[in-house]
Amino acid sequence: MTQSAQLDIDSTLWTATDVASYLKVSRSWVYHRAESGELPYVRIGALLRFQPSAIRVYAEQSATPAPRARSLTASIHALGKR
Repeated sequence: MTQSAQLDIDSTLWTATDVASYLKVSRSWVYHRAESGELPYVRIGALLRFQPSAIRVYAEQSATPAPRARSLTASIHALGKR
């Protein structure tokens, strides 16, 4: 992808449908989170639009890390403390 094509993609505002597709959630989830202030948006008249870069940051900050696997030694040690 060329640099100018990347700028065009990043400068285009997303709709709630675009955000829902990106985050793999429903459109109503997007609207509820936007109206509650949890999800950043731009209001244009009665429409809500979203900055792709802000949605990416939101997704990265909201991600929950996977739990770390316990080693066998730590598991045995934890069982011994019971």
